[in-house]
Amino acid sequence: MAERILMIDDDSRLAGMVSDYLGGAGFRVTVAGTAQSGEALLKREAFDAVILDLMLPDADGLDLCRRLRGATDVPILMLTARGEPMDRVVGLEVGADDYLAKPFEPRELQARLRAILRRKGTVVKSDTLRFGRLEIDKGARLVRVDGEERTITSYQFALLLALAERAGRVLSRDALMDLLKGEKLEAFDRSVDVHVSRIRAAIEDDAKKPRRILTVRGAGYVFARDQDR
Repeated sequence: MAERILMIDDDSRLAGMVSDYLGGAGFRVTVAGTAQSGEALLKREAFDAVILDLMLPDADGLDLCRRLRGATDVPILMLTARGEPMDRVVGLEVGADDYLAKPFEPRELQARLRAILRRKGTVVKSDTLRFGRLEIDKGARLVRVDGEERTITSYQFALLLALAERAGRVLSRDALMDLLKGEKLEAFDRSVDVHVSRIRAAIEDDAKKPRRILTVRGAGYVFARDQDR
């Protein structure tokens, strides 16, 4: 599966060039033009690496790098038009994994990106999906809200994961059953609706007014991308 890269840079021309080049090399690139939008994307979705510009319109890149490193271990490649050695030192000290001065050769960017992915062992996609305050840890098969573990059954975890991995898409009950064919059905109840209700009780702030798993009348369910606004 292609590695997902988040590029946080307000230079649309450069971002377009990098997206095209890395896309041709097999990466999937998402671009955010501000620190705020970049942070929001990282909270909702899993990325394998971040390309971060030092100079952003709404925040200092070093401050953003420090915040990101405090919240995630995703590799960070910092870009800047300031090539002073001290900038590089500070960038690395606040958590960047590598540093590349503008202008740069796209081939060098790709090489450095692959290097930090190898060093961090993130060629395989992250095992944790994050949607605001909700975390779904695929490796440990755990669900947390605000860092607190929530209890659901193995089958309910598989159902939640099927929805979350297709966030924004409406899935019918039949489609969900097809996705879960490899999971052992729980003998006491095979109703998707009942399991969704129990998942909501575990992860929603108010199960009667859900904001994470939404019902689309006559169609099925959709897992919301934006949940905590």
